[in-house]
Amino acid sequence: MAEVVIIGSGFAGLCMGIKLKQAGCEDFVILEQADDLGGTWRDNTYPGCACDIPSYLYSFSFEQNPRWTRMFAPWDEILAYLRYCAEKNGIADKIRYGAEVTRAEFDEASGHWTVTVNDDETLETQALVAGVGSLHRPKLPDIPGLDSFDGTAFHSAQWDHDRDLRGRNVAVIGTGASAIQFVPQIAPQVAQLDVYQRTPPWVTPKPDRAIGGWEQTLHERFPAAQRTIRNAVYWGLEGRGAGFAGNPKLMKGLELQAKRHLHKQVTDPELRAKLTPDYQIGCKRILISNDYYPALARPNVSVVSTPIARITSTGVITADGTERSCDTIVLGTGFDVSANLTRMPILGRDGVDLADHWKRNGIGAHLGITVAGYPNLFLLVGPNTLLGHSSMVFMIEAQVRYVLQALHLLRRRNATYVEVREDAQEHFVTDVQRELDDSVWHSGCTSWYLDSSGRNSTIWPEWTFAYWRRTRKLDPADFAVVH
Repeated sequence: MAEVVIIGSGFAGLCMGIKLKQAGCEDFVILEQADDLGGTWRDNTYPGCACDIPSYLYSFSFEQNPRWTRMFAPWDEILAYLRYCAEKNGIADKIRYGAEVTRAEFDEASGHWTVTVNDDETLETQALVAGVGSLHRPKLPDIPGLDSFDGTAFHSAQWDHDRDLRGRNVAVIGTGASAIQFVPQIAPQVAQLDVYQRTPPWVTPKPDRAIGGWEQTLHERFPAAQRTIRNAVYWGLEGRGAGFAGNPKLMKGLELQAKRHLHKQVTDPELRAKLTPDYQIGCKRILISNDYYPALARPNVSVVSTPIARITSTGVITADGTERSCDTIVLGTGFDVSANLTRMPILGRDGVDLADHWKRNGIGAHLGITVAGYPNLFLLVGPNTLLGHSSMVFMIEAQVRYVLQALHLLRRRNATYVEVREDAQEHFVTDVQRELDDSVWHSGCTSWYLDSSGRNSTIWPEWTFAYWRRTRKLDPADFAVVH
């Protein structure tokens, strides 16, 4: 039996493992369904894939990387960084690859979880930590005829690198965070590119640049200098939180910046009109790019804003009856965020599946980490802890610190299990939803932040330092400690 089982080896799972080891706990295992670590940064390898949070902040505070080559690191550098973190901190041998968790069940008598791996092996553990992430399960569009397409079709998170797009007629469905990165990369190569846009995103300039060798050397020799930059980046991004979570009117300046960016890069008034959003900036994810708009203005690129009716064996038919032929379809349709924790049965007390529990009661967890009825289960990047303006790594570190305190409480009290009290959870969830009511995310637009019931169960609606403060010290009164 392992003291702790961690699901996932992305930023969340690795951070949990590293901090457990640093706390003196060696009795843990990290279960990874794939054949490599990295989560999002292992799976997303599409052309142009990079982080949209500055590299200095999109990294562990305890493991700065002085060798970032750009302000916004490409996917392969982030993946290499995660591999380095696992090796340096001595947890690489704690990862079991090809180990998909297909079921987890809590036994109240023993206070242990039984974790089923690959449907045919079971592990017993006192504590289960789910670090499964949220941007890894492709969301496939429900478009009639998609299965009948005779050409090549793939999701951006499952990029077909064997498919040479040079000279091809390509249809891109979706204009989200992935599409605005790969569209500029493939547009110069293809013969024709049709970009099917349901809703135009707000796009602001990307303050990207190369980080020179002398800067890397400076950061390596003087880590305090890099930490100073990291802190400046953090507070700069946190300042945007005033508009997101405080007064949406404060977003006006950002909206003007986005409109100037569009006006400067797109001179064709018809195209500019197609690309102008009609909803409150920030309601959907704000994107950053310097080359997306110029790519759409190319003569071999068309932006199609008419809804798609169906897909045929040879192309895409829109609602006005127009058929555009293509030989390749790239789905930039995002991820199934709300289902990331319910793709497998997680059975708590009384055998209630977490998916069914959330269907009946709404998706929610105390501090996004613990759920009443699911003792010794800890969620990383759980409900209402994702961000619209800053680094998730900051949130992950706060969550891991909180989980360590819960595990310490378990050991200190020599308890069988700890379980968050329902009233503590309800108070937190109600507070978060009330905050969301006054935020930019409650301005009427639809987005992947909303779950199937239309409730925002994704975004943290306050400053990130407010979350850090709330998770800094676990309150034992919030938990039932059972012996």
